[in-house]
Amino acid sequence: MRTIRTAFVLLLAMLGFAASAQNISIATGGTGGVYYPMGGGLAAVLSKYVPGMQATAEVTGGSVDNLKLIGSGKPYVGFTMTDAAQDAYKGEDKFKGHKVPLRTLMVLYPNRMHVVTVEGKGIARFADLKGKRVSTGAPGSATEVMAFRLLEAAGLDKDKDVKRERLSAAESVNAIKDGKIDAFFWVGGLPTAAVSDLANTPGNKIKLIDHADLVPAMNRKYGNLYVQDTIPKDVYRGMDQDNHQATVMNILVAHESMDDKTAYNIVKTIFDKKADLVAVHKEAENFKLENQKASATPIPFHPGAAKYFAERGVKLN
Repeated sequence: MRTIRTAFVLLLAMLGFAASAQNISIATGGTGGVYYPMGGGLAAVLSKYVPGMQATAEVTGGSVDNLKLIGSGKPYVGFTMTDAAQDAYKGEDKFKGHKVPLRTLMVLYPNRMHVVTVEGKGIARFADLKGKRVSTGAPGSATEVMAFRLLEAAGLDKDKDVKRERLSAAESVNAIKDGKIDAFFWVGGLPTAAVSDLANTPGNKIKLIDHADLVPAMNRKYGNLYVQDTIPKDVYRGMDQDNHQATVMNILVAHESMDDKTAYNIVKTIFDKKADLVAVHKEAENFKLENQKASATPIPFHPGAAKYFAERGVKLN
């Protein structure tokens, strides 16, 4: 009887643990970008430091796919650019008729648009993309969203003026090495592994095309989501000068139905264990309390996240 009672107690304990365990999927991006390693680091940190939480990182097409996964109502946390998030929240563009009830957990880091080519392709300025073979980003990515907006701002038709491919960052790099495309768009953190790979490949001299002058036209149509920014010439090998480009912020988002305690724990752990994430990718250095403000994201903050920031003395509005 004692053995039976002991087994019963152990069974109850196991059932209790199972009931309290919390599985969360982190929607990231392609393997050549920053979202994926950052998401892997975040999954490891949450699984290690939040009692009862098991988090896993998933490869996805990027922001648009991540937002759709969150919209499914399943336990997802996702990385996204603010422009794609705004579309999802309002039910516009790729989310037309399908609003996603999002909440911001935190503002992450700036995503820099790279318009990448190599010497010998005859591309020195943005207008030279006309008639070229260009990848505008993977399906389901916010790279594609922003690439279309840049082409539009430059007066180029995405369907008529470029021979368009839809490739991820890693796929784009392989395609440009193989001579299958002339240029590609990629929006991500610094440095992006795939772009570094291209820059470090013998026989390829990388060129990043300036386009910061297109930001005002984009903001007039889509709201003040973009800023004129710079990729310093020492980020990628072979750059002759700084690249003047468009930047958009990244945010971490969840469904509005996420409970306050979970949202609080996720944000608190990210800031408490920031050093662990910086060790994964240096863009985590930009996870700063002073960046947490309503003006930095078009999506309202989750109440659980807002509680944490209030405890740290942050005024979101």
